[in-house]
Amino acid sequence: MDAWPLRHLVLRTPRLELRPDDDAGLAELVEEALLGVHPPDEMPFAVAWTDAPRERLGVNVVQHFWALRASLSARRWEVNFLVRLDGRVIGVQGLSAESFAVLGEVGTGSWIGRRHQGRGIGTEMRAAVVAFAFDHLGARLARSGAFADNPASLAVSRRLGYRPDGTFAQVRRGARAEQVRLVLAREDFRRPAWALGAAGVTSCLELLTGREPVE
Repeated sequence: MDAWPLRHLVLRTPRLELRPDDDAGLAELVEEALLGVHPPDEMPFAVAWTDAPRERLGVNVVQHFWALRASLSARRWEVNFLVRLDGRVIGVQGLSAESFAVLGEVGTGSWIGRRHQGRGIGTEMRAAVVAFAFDHLGARLARSGAFADNPASLAVSRRLGYRPDGTFAQVRRGARAEQVRLVLAREDFRRPAWALGAAGVTSCLELLTGREPVE
C-alpha cells in the first residue's frame, strides 16, 4: 500500500496540469506569490496572508500547506493542487471536504499570480477540480465564496453554473466586508468544451471518500 497515494494524482486540462502540493512545487508557489497576487489596495482573501512581510510570507505559505497535508483524513481534508502552466507553478487550486462520505459536498478556493490573470486560467482550474469532484469522487454539491467586491472570482462561479446561496459579514483588514456564498449542484455544472484528464485517482479514493474503490 502506498503511504501517500496523492503523489500519483494528476489532473490535466488543455493548458494546465494540477498536482497535489509537494515541497519543490511549494518553493515555486512562494516565488509566484512574491511577484504579486493582487493590487495592494485590494484583499480578496478571508485570511489576509498576502499582508505578511516579504521575509515571512514564504515561511507562512509553506507551513500552512504542510499543516493541511499533515492533518488530511477521510473525515476532513483539503487537497491543494499546484497549478502548472508550461511546466511552472503559477498558483494553487484547493479542494476540501468534511464528512464527505455522508455529506457529499466539496469546497474550493484558489489564487494565481497576478501576471497570469485575465486569461481564463481561474475558470479552467476551478472547472478541473469540480469535474474531478463530481465525476471521480461522486460529489453532490460544490460550494465556494467570494467577497462582494471580487468580480473576477464571482464571474468564474457564474460561468460554471454556481448560484448565490446567501451572504454574511466578515472583518477584513479591520473593516466590515460582505462575503457571497455560492453553490453548484452536479446537474447545474456548465461543463467546459474539453474533457478532464485524470490519473492516479483509484488509489486516492479511500483516503478522500472513506470508501474502498470498486474493482
